[in-house]
Amino acid sequence: MSSTVGSRRESRHHGFESHEVYPESMRPVESLDGHLQFHLRYEPTNLELLTRVFEASGPDFVRVWVEREPTGQYARRAAFLYEFLTGQELETDAAVGGNYVSALNDDLVVTANPDQAVNIKKWRVRDNMPGTRHFCPAIWKSQRLEGAAGFDITARYARLQEDFGDDMLARAAVWLTNRESKASFAIEGEADQTDKIALFSHVLATRTGKGAIPFLGTALVELQKDIIGSKTLISSFGPRKSPVFVGENTLRGEVVHYVAPPPEDLKDMLDGLAAFLEKTKGQSPILRAAVASFGFVYIHPLADGNGRTHRYLINDMLCRDNAIPDGVIIPVSVAIIADKTSKRHYDAILERISIPLMRVARPQVSFALEYTTYPDGIQSNFVFTGDGATRPAWRYPDLAAHVEYLGQVIELTMNDHMQEEADYLRRHHRARGLIKDVLDMPDKDADRIIRSLLSNNFTVGKGLWKEFSGPEVTRQVTDEEWRGFVVGVRSAFQND
Repeated sequence: MSSTVGSRRESRHHGFESHEVYPESMRPVESLDGHLQFHLRYEPTNLELLTRVFEASGPDFVRVWVEREPTGQYARRAAFLYEFLTGQELETDAAVGGNYVSALNDDLVVTANPDQAVNIKKWRVRDNMPGTRHFCPAIWKSQRLEGAAGFDITARYARLQEDFGDDMLARAAVWLTNRESKASFAIEGEADQTDKIALFSHVLATRTGKGAIPFLGTALVELQKDIIGSKTLISSFGPRKSPVFVGENTLRGEVVHYVAPPPEDLKDMLDGLAAFLEKTKGQSPILRAAVASFGFVYIHPLADGNGRTHRYLINDMLCRDNAIPDGVIIPVSVAIIADKTSKRHYDAILERISIPLMRVARPQVSFALEYTTYPDGIQSNFVFTGDGATRPAWRYPDLAAHVEYLGQVIELTMNDHMQEEADYLRRHHRARGLIKDVLDMPDKDADRIIRSLLSNNFTVGKGLWKEFSGPEVTRQVTDEEWRGFVVGVRSAFQND
């Protein structure tokens, strides 16, 4: 968001960017506290920006401001935010008074639920921060965000139930779980990892929405073990004990796309992510799933398995918030890699955090000549010396675009992919029954015939004919029975 003074008040929006124009009468006083008051009054609070301002300015201007205006709401909010963001106490003899005022404007940003807000007597400020100082996502409200976060998953699933019935959707859920697992690996360029895909599919089917939220302790350790299996180089599970970056190896060497927080920050950041979920209970399931999943992948707390855990958390949170029934998986990964454009959109969302962060981090990135073996078994020559400069970006990411993105992906998934799969399974089930009306056989044989006829435009191929009518077959399918199969499958898949 950028703000300027112009002839009249207006707002211009383009994508995720906003340009606000204010009349001359609203021009802020040319001082640090004057501009900060303008920001707190009119703009969504930018926590990363304020952290950097306070680091550069120190406490004096805030102290002077609150002593000059001890009952002023913006001075008191600034004092609270200074302490919250820096972790340092602001000492003053000011006789602070006035009615309690919220730290964040909930008309402009996502905040904690009213029953989770805490009155801070020192500043007479209501602490409605949706996280902790170690992790507190900034989510700027907009019509786009409200629309995406407000998509009613429960109502859409209920319509699917009306159209297809619980039995057919249960069949679809099994297939979609496996498809989600395959797609999740395809996102990471590992579509051929059959054993790992099976492991992840089992995790989705058995762990989603159950037990403790897997951010810390045994819950995170057990989830990581189940996701990556026993074939791994890491010697300890749970929060990593080594530095990590997301990048690629090219002919010119390592290319770093994102630097993750250091191991010593992980517990506090994951605690902050858990605090967000506690403070926002009952708010949009899509919003909470987006923050849980994308927040996790930016914290990147594991030596291996972060991407899969990130996508697992989407369905895990939707299930915990009762947006989807137990056992149902929304195959979001399928929509993410539906085509090249979809994958680029996913990458672009991740880059909304990684690109500006790397502008700060890149000068402090290097690679040592020797490798270091860390306590979790990871060997690395990656060196990063910019934790202090990068920490505000790690702690206070603006995840509004991520909420909008996830809402759109879920809507697309339910309206297209889940609808199509349930419809396919219904037709497949009907075709199987029509085949068995002609000749009773095991389901696997009927399914083999259906798949072959569909892939060959309802024509009996030579391989299929030999398999069921060849000279080595004890009970040969007759020509009349083949015609019956073709008629039945065509009827199931070409007619409503």
